[in-house]
Amino acid sequence: MRPDLLTFDCYGTLIDWNRGIAGAVRAACPEAAGLSNEALLGSFYAIQDGLKTSEYRPYRQLLTEVTLELARRNGWTISQESARQVPASIPDWTPFDDTNEALARLASAGFRLGILSNIDDDLLSGTLRHFDVAFDLLVTAQSLRSYKPARAHFDRALEEVGGERDRLLHLAQSLFHDVRPATQLGLDVVWVNRASEPHPADVEPLVVTPDLSSAVDWVLGRSGAA
Repeated sequence: MRPDLLTFDCYGTLIDWNRGIAGAVRAACPEAAGLSNEALLGSFYAIQDGLKTSEYRPYRQLLTEVTLELARRNGWTISQESARQVPASIPDWTPFDDTNEALARLASAGFRLGILSNIDDDLLSGTLRHFDVAFDLLVTAQSLRSYKPARAHFDRALEEVGGERDRLLHLAQSLFHDVRPATQLGLDVVWVNRASEPHPADVEPLVVTPDLSSAVDWVLGRSGAA
């Protein structure tokens, strides 16, 4: 059955999150220049994912806390105001090269498009100017007071299609925040594996693709719209 709503994680799938966060942390804290991107991002994600499991607070606050903790662990000097500039920079982060063309192809084929994001409303609003298509559904952590991998985002998307799982297809890069929890809920998922991560045995997406353009090729071919 052809889905009528395609949902996406935004940052990491549509927007180049790794480039954005690494650049923002280095701009806020020049001492981070001595740390490789791999080490910086690994530490950042470990801190962030731990904090997301605690009591909800806005993503601006959460990302400021993560930045301050990253600096503390590495012995860097950073002010609260400088740390706040990391989340403030999010609306300036840009899409991957294949994002807008891929979204335009789906919109032209008649699919409704949605975003399920661990972000604040105003930050997502600033990001939307980078996209050439309009989205039919926007779900943020702020609107739900919940962060993925908790199920609230996915439940909200299911509400949009009347609870009919066959009408929903989720496309995402993050195993932790999206692919694993969505598949555990019985949702159809396309894993946009931009980072070429190993495929764990306990995760069963419909298909794994290296980028969004390939994911759209698969969706259109499967739906007969190619």
